[in-house]
Amino acid sequence: MKRFFYGLYLLFFIAGAGVLGGCAGSKTYGSVKFVTTPAGAEVINLKDDTNMGMTPVLVTWEGNEEKPEYVTVELRKTGYKEEITSLWVNKRHISREAAAAEAQPITIQLEKRRR
Repeated sequence: MKRFFYGLYLLFFIAGAGVLGGCAGSKTYGSVKFVTTPAGAEVINLKDDTNMGMTPVLVTWEGNEEKPEYVTVELRKTGYKEEITSLWVNKRHISREAAAAEAQPITIQLEKRRR
């Protein structure tokens, strides 16, 4: 009887560790589709000055939790004023593909520079 309970205890311990281990390391994703008028603006992440691409561009963030991330980007295009915008990225998807399919749309009208 003692052996039965030991085996049962061991089974629950292994199952619990597997569940907790799977939750701790799981990645979550959130995507934003940046669009500007006119197209062709650089999207710069001001957190680390990385170039994220030229509009229209789909950008995906990855995390270990479903917590939203506050992001500030600058949009630059020659002949137009720079635009800085901040937003919350919801990292609630379990795959990059799912995040891309439901990307947040961010549309910005760039203003021409005066000469």
